[in-house]
Amino acid sequence: MTADPTLLLLEAGNGDAAAVQACLDQVVPRHGGRQVGTVGGYLAARFPSAGGAAAAAGAVLREHGQDVRAALCTGDDPAVDDPERLLSGVRSGTVTVTCDTAARLDGGPTDTLVGFDPEHDDDQAIEQVLADVARSREVRIGGLRFTGRRRRPSGEAAPLPRELRLGGRLALLGVVAVTTVWISLFVFPASVLWWQRTDQALLEWVVALRTDLVTSVATVTGALGSPWVWRPLRYGVLLLLVALRRWRHLLVVLLALFLVETLVEAISQAIGRPRPLVPILTHWEGFAHPSAPVASLAVTLAIVAFMVLRPGWGRHLWIVASTGAVAALIAARVYLGADHLTDGVVAAVLGVTVPLVAFRFLAPERVFPVTFRRRRGAHLEIDERRRTAIAQAVSDQLGLEVIDIEPFGLEASGGSTPLRLTVAGDRDTHLFAKLYSTSHLRADRWYKVARTILYGSLEDELRHPSVRRLVEREDYLLLTMRKAGIPCPRPYGVVEITPEREYLTVTEFLHDAQEISQAEVDERIIDEGLAVIRRLWDAGLAHRDIKPGNVLILHGHVRIVDVAFAMIRPSPWRQAVDLANMMLILALRTSPDQVYERALRVFAPEDIAEAFAATRSVTIPSESRSSLRLLARSQGIDLVKRFEHLSPPRDRISIQRWSRRRVGVTVGALLALLVLLPLLLQNLLGGGFL
Repeated sequence: MTADPTLLLLEAGNGDAAAVQACLDQVVPRHGGRQVGTVGGYLAARFPSAGGAAAAAGAVLREHGQDVRAALCTGDDPAVDDPERLLSGVRSGTVTVTCDTAARLDGGPTDTLVGFDPEHDDDQAIEQVLADVARSREVRIGGLRFTGRRRRPSGEAAPLPRELRLGGRLALLGVVAVTTVWISLFVFPASVLWWQRTDQALLEWVVALRTDLVTSVATVTGALGSPWVWRPLRYGVLLLLVALRRWRHLLVVLLALFLVETLVEAISQAIGRPRPLVPILTHWEGFAHPSAPVASLAVTLAIVAFMVLRPGWGRHLWIVASTGAVAALIAARVYLGADHLTDGVVAAVLGVTVPLVAFRFLAPERVFPVTFRRRRGAHLEIDERRRTAIAQAVSDQLGLEVIDIEPFGLEASGGSTPLRLTVAGDRDTHLFAKLYSTSHLRADRWYKVARTILYGSLEDELRHPSVRRLVEREDYLLLTMRKAGIPCPRPYGVVEITPEREYLTVTEFLHDAQEISQAEVDERIIDEGLAVIRRLWDAGLAHRDIKPGNVLILHGHVRIVDVAFAMIRPSPWRQAVDLANMMLILALRTSPDQVYERALRVFAPEDIAEAFAATRSVTIPSESRSSLRLLARSQGIDLVKRFEHLSPPRDRISIQRWSRRRVGVTVGALLALLVLLPLLLQNLLGGGFL
């Protein structure tokens, strides 16, 4: 056989071999191939292109999927000499593609692909996911349609790039201009005289234009800088954020106000610019540069724009009106002789730029959107822009056409944004995805710091260095668990949305699965649940988040999901905690005595005793704790104490470990609290809240 053609091998199972042969007679010429009889007892056809062979295989499988196994390989592939070995492990209704053939399909190297039928159980799976494939190619396997994948060329923007919009550009320009002016004042003393002469000449020209009517208008307009104007706005924003529990926005507002007030005070003391040398017609105090009333009004109006108004015409109109109000205040104070023109302009730039930068970096709108309903901070807003970016990224990087994206199971998720993707295929198919961002990473770090202070180091509380590493680890753990025989969803890979900031993990969607708390639990379910923990132990793994929401029942069998916190080679304490948590959620649906009796079939009594000796409130997920408290209140049953009574006596395992890290983190937190409390009080006073 030559190296050029691609060979399609078919084996008819228990079905009608004649019908499969007749289908092959129709399909092969249609895709430019020709039949070559049999190879090693298998039906065979040769095609000039790998794409034609793949299309023919898909056509036969759609017609006789339950009766046929298929393989695609190049004519010179050594596997051709042993087709039985090539098709070993390939189940009916599936196709395997060898590395050489897949390379022809996509123009690059790939791994062997084993297809699956999603209607069947978890053992029929894609063992290794397709690598990159070209735009011109389309393969349908097991109902999923894999279209051309595409590598993003160097320099091309990511699906959801970080963009510096007009507001950001203007703020950056203002910062550069103001910083340049300030540097010139200290580095080039002669520039001080130039600025002074310019401002003074402008002031003298304005004073010459004063009239009683204009003075009255300027006096009224100057009231915009009064605390009676901007203080109610600040109170309103503060109360709104507290009512909606938008704590991140609240902290950013307080920080922005504190920074503006502090910078104005520090700069005015450092520069020490006197008031204009003209008759002053309004109240004034302190140095002139920068203008404190202008800065106070500007930062307040900017906060309202970013915190209260959603993007759109409402925000645009507010910004235009705010710009006019600040400009009017600057003009009024210049007319009344309270400020130089540069005092007001610099204060306005400072008052707008500081909150804009703070919101962009500490509470970016695509992660913490302006909303008037309570929501979990972990859940990103799935707006049209993000939907389009996700669909494009999944298409380019996984070769799957996304038809619809919708949030799924938000109430049970606190560490990511779970989504259900509808993808195109022979029939539309659902996949499950989890969207991670840097906000999730930061929240996880602070959560672990808090746990370290409150409970000590729980042996292996590791921080993820980046979002990329977090999703890489979760995808790898899914592959590792499936290899170990753990019944968990099959992974389809990681999708990059924004480099180093947002990533998506895509896995199988478990149709018709129920949480164990809502399913009927019998002895078979108990045995399967305990067998999962036994396999984890034997494979040197720990799930670390065994709770009702992560233990599903699908067609009468146990499935484990959400392995983001799993560990490879964990401490024995971690593995013991997994066993205790599994026994607790099983006992919630049955009885502790029944679960203990079944557990003795796969675990020694000493193992169970160790598990509950290591169990504390902090080691039990909050979802399980709620169910345990409800059971104790309603029926007076304490499952943890009952399991301790059934198990052999065992000393409690301490988790309060005073390591050097815990001491350092605790002392650092106390010192930070002592510093931040006075600053917070000063912030409330300086920000006009008290």
